[in-house]
Amino acid sequence: MSKILFTPVSILAGLVGGLIGKKLFEQLWGLVDDEEPPDPKHRDVPWGKVIAAMLVEGAIFRVVRGLVDRSSRIGFERLTGTWPGQAEPEPE
Repeated sequence: MSKILFTPVSILAGLVGGLIGKKLFEQLWGLVDDEEPPDPKHRDVPWGKVIAAMLVEGAIFRVVRGLVDRSSRIGFERLTGTWPGQAEPEPE
């Protein structure tokens, strides 16, 4: 039941996390380069610059997404008394 109740919270948290991650990446990239971040669709951008931008962007998004997801789960547990997910990873 908690999984069903947590789904809308998770979706909203994901959207918020995406917006935060985008803003953080844009701010950080502004310190590195005066131009907008390169995109793989841009033809006249060196491979190194595109790869660096994707690595930084991916790392930022992963960290922000994890922080937002974890925080939303903690908040959900405080409100409902149940943790929406597993208590710990499955053993291999």
